[in-house]
Amino acid sequence: MRGKGLYYNRELSWLNFNERILDEATNPDNPLLEQARFVSIVSNNLDEFFMVRVGKLERKKDMGRSRPDIAGLLPQRQLALIRRRVRAHVGRQYRVYNQRILPQLALQGIHLLGPDSLEDRQRQWLSQYFDAQVLPALTPRTLNPQHPFPILSAKTIHIAVLLQSDKGGDPQVAIVSVPRAIKRLVLLPMGQGRARGLLLDDLITMFLPRLFLQMAPLAFLPFRLTRNTDFVINLDDMHNLLNEMSKNVQRRSYGKIVRMEVPRGAHPLLLHALQTGLEVADEAVCQVDGPLDLRFIMRQVCDLPGFDRLRYPIYSPRVDSRLLARESIFRTIRGGDIFLHHPYDSFDPIVRFLSEAASDQNVLAIKQTLYRVSSHSPMIDALARAAQSGKQVTVLIEVRARFDEEHNIAWSKALEKAGCHVLYGVPRWKTHSKVTLVVRREADGLRHYTHFGTGNYNDVTARIYTDMGVLTCDKQLGEDAAAFFNLILGYSYTYPMREMIASPYRLREAMLEKIAREAKAARQGLPCGITMKMNSLSDQQMIDALRGAARDGVPVRLMVRGICCLNYHEHPNLQVFSAVGRFLEHPRVYSFHNQGEAEVYLSSADLMPRNLDKRVELTTPVKDPRIKAQILSILELGLLDNRKLWRLVHGNHYERVPRALKEINAQEELLRSPNPLLDRQILRG
Repeated sequence: MRGKGLYYNRELSWLNFNERILDEATNPDNPLLEQARFVSIVSNNLDEFFMVRVGKLERKKDMGRSRPDIAGLLPQRQLALIRRRVRAHVGRQYRVYNQRILPQLALQGIHLLGPDSLEDRQRQWLSQYFDAQVLPALTPRTLNPQHPFPILSAKTIHIAVLLQSDKGGDPQVAIVSVPRAIKRLVLLPMGQGRARGLLLDDLITMFLPRLFLQMAPLAFLPFRLTRNTDFVINLDDMHNLLNEMSKNVQRRSYGKIVRMEVPRGAHPLLLHALQTGLEVADEAVCQVDGPLDLRFIMRQVCDLPGFDRLRYPIYSPRVDSRLLARESIFRTIRGGDIFLHHPYDSFDPIVRFLSEAASDQNVLAIKQTLYRVSSHSPMIDALARAAQSGKQVTVLIEVRARFDEEHNIAWSKALEKAGCHVLYGVPRWKTHSKVTLVVRREADGLRHYTHFGTGNYNDVTARIYTDMGVLTCDKQLGEDAAAFFNLILGYSYTYPMREMIASPYRLREAMLEKIAREAKAARQGLPCGITMKMNSLSDQQMIDALRGAARDGVPVRLMVRGICCLNYHEHPNLQVFSAVGRFLEHPRVYSFHNQGEAEVYLSSADLMPRNLDKRVELTTPVKDPRIKAQILSILELGLLDNRKLWRLVHGNHYERVPRALKEINAQEELLRSPNPLLDRQILRG
């Protein structure tokens, strides 16, 4: 069954999520530069949304696909609704930027200047800077009928210039690309605690005559393109996967243009020339009331020195006291499982786990899945060092991780060179699981040490994403992890795992069984309950099962950060929330009451068709009672939040949870304590 008011379109739900992010730019709870950062995040998110989601819909439309989505909408209709919503969304974003962020930054000594607001001495300094640092990097291209319109890179600001020759004749059009290698915001010399800057594109337009000798610039138009990056590749031939992915990355340079951003009031002749030459339809033109590409805010403005008072206070991640002991991390793990909740807990123990494994002469093998890693990853160094010391190192590094393809291809080649056994992925499916297995020889035989979690092995995002993971030497989980690696190494699937659950093999079935068990308990009048935390909920079968369980009497509480395709009709047993705060909420946690014997699972998978049916994911039970209780208390704390939590109230409309006499910001509480419900007695408050 599709539509009928039960389901909501995935893309429109995502835009609702981006609206909640934009709302944080107006939230006075956030320091000013953090409000500005949220404005910038909105732009970054929209880039990826157009490149992937709108690009996919454009491809379906061009191919004549007529299959409706879960809400019953055809691709053409989805595109029309998206573009209408985006126009309103971007309009609000720029109102926040112009009317709130810029004036308040100026009051705090941060001035983003325009060419018309410069003093003579500032103009003189910028003139010298332009000649010395910018002019040599510019390469204008003049358009003429004898040459095809040039292929212009996406996510780069270009400037179209209308030129009149000194010799007369018809005006010509030239294109100047703003160099990416030069910082977008040109900062003028200024003392500590003050900042004045001009955007590089404004600087270039100020001195256009120096670019075109014997030509007079009559008008100019900055513009920015977003291209479709959603290409279909042959996933059956893994031998050619690296070549296929390299070609795919190159194709992004000339993918179909799905958006062209221009300033409002664009010069009509130049706009027409661009639309004609680039084949951009009217509906793909997005006019904005300010500078293009507001990502420069988080890349430069938010990190300006001397303005710490306008940012979140610096925090130091915790390290479990057991890990401070001067002993092998393997001995520490043997003393009991270790729970890590990033970014509140340091990522260093995971790096240490792998680093010690690389150096330990008793370690025989290391196996790890990698989806996204940082550009200077200590994980890669440790794996290479382990292989070079003679250990058996197996790494599955997913070269299809979107926007990290080039990065991961380079890492895979470096690891191969170091002697690692590298897999580029599993045929047909992306591998999105997060697991590391270390096999160590000990006095009583071989022991398996395992780390499993919800987040990528990325030391950079571990400081800004919330994620959960466990270090354990549990025998069954270790054997299951070994079986999982055998599975992705190509052995036929016999499902030897007893406690871990892998998709696309059995996760859908297992989730439906557990939801049905809670529903049965409710019908029998027994204690029951389901609490889930995830990034996205878009699978129709899961939505139906959860809605049905609620009707049967199961208290169902869902914390869905982003996409939620459940079209909400008020029900006392079904509650849906979304949290947007300082850190990006990223864990996937699935918990079931199970008649008092609570089951808690950490997973790499959201409840989306792709994660359940088309990706290799891993869902792992939390067995340590102490850790299980801590995770459940963290979930409860999140549901008590009345500062950053939103509630789905009808359809796909969210409202902030009203503040209570005792204000609770879950993320801030977790920065103070690993278990705030117990330590600060919030429930009593």
